[in-house]
Amino acid sequence: MPSSEQWEKAARGAAGRAYPWGDNATAAKCNVRDSNILRTTPVSRYRSGVSPFGVYDLCGNVWEWCATSSAPGRYELKGSAFTSPFSRAAPAAFNDAAADMSDDDTGFRCVASLPFWDRHPGGEGC
Repeated sequence: MPSSEQWEKAARGAAGRAYPWGDNATAAKCNVRDSNILRTTPVSRYRSGVSPFGVYDLCGNVWEWCATSSAPGRYELKGSAFTSPFSRAAPAAFNDAAADMSDDDTGFRCVASLPFWDRHPGGEGC
């Protein structure tokens, strides 16, 4: 799982946008309670809500666990969910939960580091 800092960077991009799609608060770009869908949606549904890094559903659909502990036995959650109002969807917003919490609107995203040569083609930075 990503740290909350990694997750937020993937969502906001290098420029630190307010939302993955830019700085305008637009609930129609993600699956939140305001959308009135009331369930998860396929990843490709909100193409206009993709982040600068090409990552989908960083706002809405399901809350995502992060590897960042906020207190003993608690971890940060990011992104909001189909059950939450759009006002909770901003990537910089704080939310956390007990490590043993289980709910139908919470999931996780896997991340992996690229091997050195994939990050530095041709050996740049050696």
